[in-house]
Amino acid sequence: MSFRSRVAGAAGLALSLVLGTSALAQDAKAPIKVGVLSDMSGPFADQAGTGSVAAAQLAVEDFAKEAGELKVEVVSADHQNKPDIGLATARRWLDQDGVSTIVDLPNSAVALAVSNLMRERHRVALASSALTSDLTGKACAPTTVQWVSDTWAQGSATARAVAGRGLKSWYFVTVDYALGHALERDATVALKAAGGTVKGSSKHPLNAGDFASPLLAAQGSGAQVLALADTGADMINAVKQAAEFGVMPEMRLAALFVQLSDVHALGLKAAQGLQLATAFYWDRTDGTRAFAKRFAERMNGRMPTENHAGVYSSTLAYLRAVRDTGTIEGEKVVAAMREKPIADPLFGTVTVRQDGRAVHDVFLYEVKNPADSKGPYDYYKLLDTVPGDQAFRPMAEGGCALVK
Repeated sequence: MSFRSRVAGAAGLALSLVLGTSALAQDAKAPIKVGVLSDMSGPFADQAGTGSVAAAQLAVEDFAKEAGELKVEVVSADHQNKPDIGLATARRWLDQDGVSTIVDLPNSAVALAVSNLMRERHRVALASSALTSDLTGKACAPTTVQWVSDTWAQGSATARAVAGRGLKSWYFVTVDYALGHALERDATVALKAAGGTVKGSSKHPLNAGDFASPLLAAQGSGAQVLALADTGADMINAVKQAAEFGVMPEMRLAALFVQLSDVHALGLKAAQGLQLATAFYWDRTDGTRAFAKRFAERMNGRMPTENHAGVYSSTLAYLRAVRDTGTIEGEKVVAAMREKPIADPLFGTVTVRQDGRAVHDVFLYEVKNPADSKGPYDYYKLLDTVPGDQAFRPMAEGGCALVK
């Protein structure tokens, strides 16, 4: 049986590592349970999905080498990109299955719902794959950490880079739910700050198949840039159909959230020249390459996305904080994660702010042309590094009630 078939939709998948007598005030037989709540079958399955389960397992294995005496399990489930299903799964995990933390959470609407539940239950939500900046803004919680990126970081980095090349009139094609709304909102703020204008916007449903109407509207707008405020399968389909409609090169393409799996699906011929912001690329350092090698061995040669890296790093940081505090109480664990900088092998130095934002460097890359690529997954050329203190929205501007 393949790894994928074992984990797809598997709420009961468990990886148990017995690390001895617990430092927690709990039954020694009761494990810390890490719940990977992901998209196993929809538009974000390649970005997260079974790869996120593998990443969590790697984190648990690495924690076992240093943990002392704790017992940890990984369980997983498919939220199907439906907040009600995600919330029902999270409640069952907390009420019946003893899950200690929930990680991954691709799909911003699901993440917002689960984050609120975890605050009520005093457990930690590791929103490593959720992008809406509202998680560290108006919807912030003392029990939530947003690890990888967010719509402010993605939108502002891309808008500044593209507008800096003189391309200042944009038309947005936006997925019609929390992620798309936040991406368009945050990119628009950065674009206008750079002297740009928005010529218009079209919305499409999640997992759309037909982009003809929004693409025709974009072509007729007179904008220089077609800005895609979506990701995963939607972004891939929009790029392919834009090429079919002849949108480029009359308009330049700006995809506001692109991951390695998306570029792999598009192919370098279609994706070459695309500029993107990301906090993780597998071939950046010795540490990222070592992680990628282990990940690929479990995932049939696939390289990890930034979502997969975020699951690994946030899970490991959480487990260390639980060990150090002797509790799974969310407020205390997150407070411990904030106490000092975290030396992370994938993201470098990470600090967790009062609003729950994990701060680290973000990188601007350009997708290579086919002639420059040395092989599969050799896709990115580094253009610039955005320091963490510039990459993310200042706390004072987010509207988080926790910030004093």
